[in-house]
Amino acid sequence: MRDPYEILGVAKGADAAAVKSAFRKQAKKLHPDANKQDPKAASKFAELNAAYEILGDAGKRKAFDNGEIDAEGKPRFQGFAGAGAQPGGGPGFENFTWGNDGFQRRAGRGGARGFGDGRGFEDILKDVFGGRGGGRRGARAPGVDFEPEDFGGAGRGADISAELTITLPEAVKGDSKRLRLTNGKELDVKIPAGLTDGQTIRLKGQGMPGPDGSFGDLLIKVSIAPHPLFKLDGNDLRLELPITLYEAELGGKVRVPMLDGAVELTLPAHTNSGRTFRLKGKGIKGKQGAGDLLVTVQVMLPEQRDPAFEDLMRQWRDSKPYNPRKDLD
Repeated sequence: MRDPYEILGVAKGADAAAVKSAFRKQAKKLHPDANKQDPKAASKFAELNAAYEILGDAGKRKAFDNGEIDAEGKPRFQGFAGAGAQPGGGPGFENFTWGNDGFQRRAGRGGARGFGDGRGFEDILKDVFGGRGGGRRGARAPGVDFEPEDFGGAGRGADISAELTITLPEAVKGDSKRLRLTNGKELDVKIPAGLTDGQTIRLKGQGMPGPDGSFGDLLIKVSIAPHPLFKLDGNDLRLELPITLYEAELGGKVRVPMLDGAVELTLPAHTNSGRTFRLKGKGIKGKQGAGDLLVTVQVMLPEQRDPAFEDLMRQWRDSKPYNPRKDLD
């Protein structure tokens, strides 16, 4: 965590009134209800409150200035009295995770409470966001009162926006992906089969807590990563299929890869490069039914040059010339 003086924007010699005033000003500016389009608003607001938890308490501020605790309120050495050390044990610490009830605390080695007044970080955040009981106050921090109108009125929590990239097979078949949010929360997101590129998944109640105790939603914009063979076209899949010169002229059956297996395509004789074949129902399944697989053939010459083949082409050129670009003139 950054230096709490830097977070609040005050000098080290600032008095308590200046610290309180700076916190109030920053809190109104950074509150999630006033920054609903900023996915980092919650973490910035939590950081601000953590900084004020240090500088807004005379004892903790003195301990921080003396180098006895760090910017997170943790003791810098073993046995520091009043900073969470337990008799006969090492320095205590706390871990915080984000769940449906906001920040959750669990004590580490030494059973430290972390803050000398016995209040944990989740207690502070419940005060800041108005708690689940939803009193008259909209947002509070130690020693500072806010009215709901300070942040545009009380109401539900702000939505959180996130982005998730998945593979094409995951989009077609569905899957479960683990997503880490900017506020530190991790959750498993179920990807429904048939998801299209740019589609948004809404997870209700997984957003920020609001002054009235309710939670906003999590909006996940899903992007499908490029596939080495297939391209998406709505619910259709497009594939460029290389074929030989003799397959193009003589026709025959060719193997067409799919996301799960393969099918055979019958090429008619004298098939030009660039011709597209539609395989019905072999695309992505959606609400309106399955899309198609569009196969565009590309005639490929042999990888190695062959003198006999070159002689044949010269004879063909001289004896049976033709101009496929005559319509372009």
